[in-house]
Amino acid sequence: MTMRSRLKLIIAYDGTGFAGWQSQSHRNAIQDHVERAFERISGESVRVHGAGRTDAGVHALAQCAHVDLPDNRLSAARWTTALNALLPPAIRVLRCQYVPKDFHARHSAKGKIYRYRIWSAHLLPPFEYGRAWHVSQPLDLKVLKKAAKAFAGTHDFAGFAANRGKPEKNTIRTIYSVRVRRNGPCVTIDFDGDGFLYKMVRLIVGSLVQCALGKMRIEDLTERLDFSQAGRTRLAAPAEGLFLVRVRY
Repeated sequence: MTMRSRLKLIIAYDGTGFAGWQSQSHRNAIQDHVERAFERISGESVRVHGAGRTDAGVHALAQCAHVDLPDNRLSAARWTTALNALLPPAIRVLRCQYVPKDFHARHSAKGKIYRYRIWSAHLLPPFEYGRAWHVSQPLDLKVLKKAAKAFAGTHDFAGFAANRGKPEKNTIRTIYSVRVRRNGPCVTIDFDGDGFLYKMVRLIVGSLVQCALGKMRIEDLTERLDFSQAGRTRLAAPAEGLFLVRVRY
């Protein structure tokens, strides 16, 4: 039996125009494109395992994945070059390295950092289109920062998660920090946590913006968090403002 080699990849992508990370029947997910590139190079169909799913339109600065290859004849650097020669320009393998067989992109992950970008101004510059949520009404940054603090710590985030088809077995997650910054019209919110539920960051950001616009009280937000209830009306921030920054191991 041939010993297979495990290759770890760090992948960046602009999620615009793709169906998210996970393979789809129409074969236009990030995973599909990466697997096709591997097959064209190695002549063998392989499965690429990602650290987690990102939805359609969501971007990644450093998604992590791994793949088991028939051999290690190509160096990690050669794999990086060869894959990028075949991938669409909006998907790039930043680096590769051979890793022990007990490494798993998803199971070995200790946490993730997500960033959400909001463009708070009357006009959205064309180069920010597809990369930020345009909120033209003025945001109360003090309220946004105060509301964001409520999410730090260990909570049951059932009230800030969407159903992916089957209910999550465990909706308790720990967010180590939520950092809100403003640079001119650009507001960034960084979430560092041990894991994130489906649409969790987008639903949190939607609630934060509603508070910052005076459309929702912080007490309503914390009540939804404390009692793990979805509430009647929820706003999920658009996918294009969300970036997977890093996977921690």
